[in-house]
Amino acid sequence: MAKTATAAASVRFPSIEKCDTSGENRQAIAADLDGTLLISRSSFPYFMLVAIEAGSLLRGLILLLSFPIIAIAYVFVSEALAIQMLIYISFSGLKVRDIELVSRAVLPRFYASDVRAESYEVFEKCKRKVIITANPTIMVEPFVKEFLGGDKVIGTEIEVDPKTRKATGYVKKPGVLVGKWKKLGVLKEFGEEKPDIGIGDRASDHDFMSICKLIIFLDLVHHFQGGLYGTSETAKPLPLDRLKSRLIFLTRLVQRPTPLNALITYIWLPFGFLLSLIRVYLERIVRYTYPMLGINLVIKGNPPPPPSPGSPGNLYVCNHRTALDPIVIAIALGHV
Repeated sequence: MAKTATAAASVRFPSIEKCDTSGENRQAIAADLDGTLLISRSSFPYFMLVAIEAGSLLRGLILLLSFPIIAIAYVFVSEALAIQMLIYISFSGLKVRDIELVSRAVLPRFYASDVRAESYEVFEKCKRKVIITANPTIMVEPFVKEFLGGDKVIGTEIEVDPKTRKATGYVKKPGVLVGKWKKLGVLKEFGEEKPDIGIGDRASDHDFMSICKLIIFLDLVHHFQGGLYGTSETAKPLPLDRLKSRLIFLTRLVQRPTPLNALITYIWLPFGFLLSLIRVYLERIVRYTYPMLGINLVIKGNPPPPPSPGSPGNLYVCNHRTALDPIVIAIALGHV
């Protein structure tokens, strides 16, 4: 891996700011996703989201504990093996329907905040937009097409049991889409008409970029120093209002579950669970104790009066996936 990085570092590519993307150069683009259209070059947080939201907290914990092994596999063995491990732990045994639901309702919120502005400027100007990625197609396609305006996603295809419609954790041939398989995927998609622009961020992107007319390589030195979880310190995120669609999401997580964020969250879980029990049950015994337990309750407007004969009550619908919401609403209404 180190030799590959050194060899790649000796290859000179024009920076994205100096590349001419005007006129005929805007016809077709083939772009990588992680580290290219996205600021972060690691797909771990997105696999973690699938593991937790489509699976369970236990599956997410197993993935987190496996991260050191996955990182070692990425650095010392191959990128393909690391991605295969991520797919197996995150996807095996999950219903395809649940994976698709997470890809549409949860992942876009986190992908959207990670879009790299300068890469998107080039991507948006092209007429034909193709993403080539090692990530599973099922995971990234909804976001790419709906929010980035992409026409096609060429990614790793997961294997599905035809009887149960569950992911097996393995991938279809030719395997994880890295290196030469990315190049073959681009050739199959474009045929003799080569992409006008190829944009990537790592050595394994060289194969497909080599057949493009104009090559853009991002943050070369920084990325090779960054390792598995490197990010660009100079890259700016795209404003959310620049996306093709309005962002509507449903998720239990506030921050992107990087390895560090996920570790802190799992360490906090038992304490948070205990604190939630105290907050809920103590309020039922002794009124108005929630300020002492760190809850800042802000009520806007006048709560409706309780139901009375001839005056029906109000039905409140909570759409968050937590049992705490109705309890807080009851406290705000004074019905606890």
